[in-house]
Amino acid sequence: MIPRVWLITGASTGLGRALTELILEKDEVAIATVRSPPVLDDLVQKYPSTRLLVLQLDVNKEEQIIDAFSRAKAAFGRVDIVVNNAGMGEIGEVETTDEGKGRALLETNFWGALHVTKEAIRFFRDENPVGAGGRLLQMSSYLGVVGLPGTGFYAAAKFALEGMTETLAAEIDPKWNIKVTSLVPGWIRSAMAPRLTWPPEHPAYAANPSLPTTALRNGSLDDVVTWKDTRRSAEVFYKAASLSDPPLHLLVGKDAIEATRRKIASLAEEVDKYEVWSEGLEE
Repeated sequence: MIPRVWLITGASTGLGRALTELILEKDEVAIATVRSPPVLDDLVQKYPSTRLLVLQLDVNKEEQIIDAFSRAKAAFGRVDIVVNNAGMGEIGEVETTDEGKGRALLETNFWGALHVTKEAIRFFRDENPVGAGGRLLQMSSYLGVVGLPGTGFYAAAKFALEGMTETLAAEIDPKWNIKVTSLVPGWIRSAMAPRLTWPPEHPAYAANPSLPTTALRNGSLDDVVTWKDTRRSAEVFYKAASLSDPPLHLLVGKDAIEATRRKIASLAEEVDKYEVWSEGLEE
């Protein structure tokens, strides 16, 4: 089989790094994009340029996104799979989170991901060999399905990514042979979590120690999160890229699945309870 060509954003650490390593071990081709290319020097020394291309890419800079795809085509002639993985985290109550930090998160996690998405779709359709198409794997989160205390801006970005991805999948022409999957994992061990810091606590929240975010502030994520292994999670996402008929949403992890099922049940209950309010509204 001809090795597939993957382009992965945010490949410096965590899941992006693990997936890059797995792709290379599988004798496929990885275009690993990072903000600081030297962080992958160990892989560059290990693999030839015919297998690994490391590119500088800040997803907040559209010209760098376009350049990355252009250099990918110059090096390999095509891109088969794009993993839209780059992102950042933020923690804090909606009321206490610094709005500047919230906007920066949305710029990266939604607008940056959107710009990668648009260039990936264009490239699959217009630059790849006719009919080859491609696969777009969007790194979402179950926090894009279920909002949890302390994750308001991160959840907002992932909810937006979920909505955009679902809409995009309904818009593209099937003859382009482009398949889109939103990866919806639970908590995966990464370099992001240790860097999260809480904003100053609002006294109104501090007054009630039973509030979810108050308890989180006084403990740690390890108290409430069951972490999933980064490498094994990468193997699941790698497997998803080989499905002939991939799902639009792929939930990964029991925490993601259980939280989503609770959300579905609660939503269905509310719909049933208030359905009668919609009677007689049609003109």
